[in-house]
Amino acid sequence: MAEATQQSRAGNVADRNLALELVRVTEAAAIAGGHWVGAGDKNSADGAAVDAMRSFLSTVDFNGTVVIGEGEKDEAPMLFNGEQVGDGKGPASDVAVDPIDGTRLTALGMNNALAVIAVADGGSMFDPSAVFYMDKLVVGPEAADLVDLRLPVKQNVHLVAKAKGVKANQVTVCVLDRPRHQGLVDEIRATGARTRMILDGDVAGAIAACREGTGVDIMMGIGGTPEGIVTACAVKATGGVIQGRLAPTDDAEREKAAAVGLDVDRILTTDELVTSDNCFFAATGITDGDLLRGVRYRGRTITTQSIVMRSRSGTVRMVEAEHLAKKWEKYERNQG
Repeated sequence: MAEATQQSRAGNVADRNLALELVRVTEAAAIAGGHWVGAGDKNSADGAAVDAMRSFLSTVDFNGTVVIGEGEKDEAPMLFNGEQVGDGKGPASDVAVDPIDGTRLTALGMNNALAVIAVADGGSMFDPSAVFYMDKLVVGPEAADLVDLRLPVKQNVHLVAKAKGVKANQVTVCVLDRPRHQGLVDEIRATGARTRMILDGDVAGAIAACREGTGVDIMMGIGGTPEGIVTACAVKATGGVIQGRLAPTDDAEREKAAAVGLDVDRILTTDELVTSDNCFFAATGITDGDLLRGVRYRGRTITTQSIVMRSRSGTVRMVEAEHLAKKWEKYERNQG
């Protein structure tokens, strides 16, 4: 049996056990970052989550390279692009991390902050380094074969409504609350559809669009390209779809994209954002949201709620966990 397990690991990024190992990683980040919810200090929140995620990742049985990490914008000393994570065993794998998707949400105590990680076969994740922003469209499996980012907003809303068997005014579209989206919001509301504006955290909004019972039917608008790739790993397990089109912010970024052979007018599909069908995605709620409940600190115990997905099997699991608080004391916020 042990020999067979080793052989299965030799052929792909990891076996099914990796899914639960990744939940341990996001739980750690959420518990550490969660101590800073509402404290008004997003940098300290992010730092705590990064420390915890990196510590737990070092114990995971896989050979990972961070291809989407904290990045230059965060001047991160850990979980930077190119960093090796895991214990180094097995074939190479791409790793995308966001210890807190929604640092501002965490600092302000607002909904939809998550700790997130995605893993796929080595070399399978789209390189987002040339253009940081992307126009995105995300829907669940009912309308996955119908929508198209090139279509007018009105047409996509009506296609989703028809696929779900509802009226357009019963469709809810998740949009990042940004001045750049005012025209998009006007178009959505002109169809009769409702908008759900979010301050940050479009990974949570995108996955909510693919899940029943979240109150979200579509996610639209311009957000981070790295978050789009993370979302693609999750979407593959739901049967939904993400479509993206790079959105350069200036001529310099447009030229940078052209220099590496990227067509900024091309529609990128789910399978182009992540070419592998062997993807893992895990997220743990930091604050309450459409997708997950946030961390609860209750005296001797800490409770978390997580979601873990595996594209190869199409399995989505919800994980409720209770942790003994004294085991996590080193991640507590210093009260001064």
